[in-house]
Amino acid sequence: MQVRVAHDAPLDARTGALVVPVFADAQLDGATKAADEALGGAIADIVQSGEIAGKPYEMALVHAKDKPFRRVLVVGLGEREKFESFMLARYAGAAVRYLGRRNVTDVTIAAPREMSANTTAGASFLAEGAIAASLDTTLYQEKPEKRTAVERVTILSSGLDDGAVVRGAERGIVVGESVNFARRLALTPANDMTPAHLANEAANAARDAGLSIDVLDEERARAEGMGSFLSVAQGSAQPPKFIVLTYTGDPSSKELLALVGKGITFDTGGISLKPPERMEEMKYDMSGAAGVIAAMRAIGTLKPKINVVGIAPATENMPGGKATKPGDIVKAMNGTTIEVINTDAEGRLILADALCYARKLGATKIVDTATLTGACVIALGHAAAAAVSNDDDFVQRFLGAAKPSGERYWQMPLYDDYASQMKSDIADLKNTGGRPAGALTAAAFLKSFVADTPWIHLDIAGTAYVDNESAWIAKGPTGTPVRALIAFVESLAGSPVIHTNGAARAARA
Repeated sequence: MQVRVAHDAPLDARTGALVVPVFADAQLDGATKAADEALGGAIADIVQSGEIAGKPYEMALVHAKDKPFRRVLVVGLGEREKFESFMLARYAGAAVRYLGRRNVTDVTIAAPREMSANTTAGASFLAEGAIAASLDTTLYQEKPEKRTAVERVTILSSGLDDGAVVRGAERGIVVGESVNFARRLALTPANDMTPAHLANEAANAARDAGLSIDVLDEERARAEGMGSFLSVAQGSAQPPKFIVLTYTGDPSSKELLALVGKGITFDTGGISLKPPERMEEMKYDMSGAAGVIAAMRAIGTLKPKINVVGIAPATENMPGGKATKPGDIVKAMNGTTIEVINTDAEGRLILADALCYARKLGATKIVDTATLTGACVIALGHAAAAAVSNDDDFVQRFLGAAKPSGERYWQMPLYDDYASQMKSDIADLKNTGGRPAGALTAAAFLKSFVADTPWIHLDIAGTAYVDNESAWIAKGPTGTPVRALIAFVESLAGSPVIHTNGAARAARA
C-alpha cells in the first residue's frame, strides 16, 4: 500500500472516498463541516437521525455524485475530551478496512483539528493504522475473500504543519510495515515458520535496515553453555537457532539496551503434552521473537541515537525420543541448574539463556517479551499485557512511553514470595511453581538470570493475538509489542515522537 501526504483542501481531493471524523458531541467542524456543506447537510442529517452517534469507529457512508470525492465515509471518534492520538490509527484502519472491502482503491483521510496538538504523532498514527489495516489472515488463500482493495492512502495536511505531517507519516509507514511484518511472521504456519526460516527472515530484515546479525547454531549454543535453551530443542527434528541483531546508533555510548523475544515456533508442550483443542494457535508462540525482530527492523530504519541488541532464541517444543522429560535437570549459561517439572513451561527455559547472553554482550538494560503464561490471560484477559520489573524507575519510563502507543501494559508485583515458589529440592530452581500467581512466579524465575541489570518482563500471552476482528484490524496476531518497543527506544534515545501525560517531558529529563 502507498501512503502519501497532500496539502489539498478536503473538497478538492480527487479520490474514491474522503474520510472525515465526527465526535460524540455531534459538532461538525473542519473537513467534516466542509464536506457536510458540500453534500447539502447529508452528514448532519445522519448524525441528527441517530444513524451515527460518533461512538468510536462506527461508520456511515454517503455517496457524493459529481464531486471530486466519490464517497464520504464518516467515522466516529468518541468523546472529544477523551481523544488521544493513538485513536487516529484505529480511525484510519477502520476506514481502510471498511472501504477496501467495498472495492475502493484510493482513500483520502482528513484529520480532526485535535491532531494539531501533536501533528507529527497524529500523522504517524494515521499512516501506521492504514498500513496495519491492509493485512488480513488470508495469506494462504488462492482467492481471498476479505483482502482489502485499497492501494493508495492520502493524508491531508491542510491547516496543519506540512513538514510535521510528512515526518510523522514517514515514521508511521515504518511502524505500520514493521507491525505487519511481525504479524505475518506469526501468521505463517509452523511447517513453514521453522527456526531456520525465522532466522532467514531476521537476516532479510537486517539487510533491509542496516543491522548486523549473528545466528548461533546448536554447536555454538552448546559451546556457550546454553543447556536450558537446548533442552527445549531436544525433541524437535528442526535445528534451533539463536538469533542476535545489533543496531549501533550511538557508538560513543557504553549503554546497550537488549530486547529479548521468546521464539517457540511451535509449542506442543513437549512430553507434558498440551490438550489438542486450539493447539494450532501455538504457531503464535514465537510472537515475542517476531515482535523483537520487527522492532529491530524499525529501529534500524528510524535510526534513533541509542545502541540496541535484539535477541530471539528460536526452537520448537516437541515430544520425541530425545525430548527433555519432567524431572530432568538442565544447566543454564550462568551455571544455574534447573529441575524441569513441566516441559510446557519451556518459554522461560529459552529466555533464561537469552537473558544471560544479553548480559554477556554488555546489556545495561533488558526488556524481554513473551507469550509466556496462560495465567497472565486469566489475570488480565485480552485487555492488557503484564509488565514485571526489578527496577521501578525503568518500568515507569517504559509504561510512560508505551501508553500513548495504544498498547496496554499493567505493572504487576515481584514479591520475594514468588521466588521462593521456584526453589527446587534437587536443583537451584524448578521451572514452575504451580498454579498460584503463575505469571509472577514465571517472572521471578527469569529474574534469576538478569542479576542486578535493570530489567522488564512483558507477558503478552493475552494481547499478542485475538480471536475476533475489530473495525480496524483483522483477527489473529496484533503486532504487540512492536509499537511499544519502538516508542520506548525513541524515548530512551531522547527523541520521542508520541507522548501524553507528561511522558515526553520525562523522556527528555
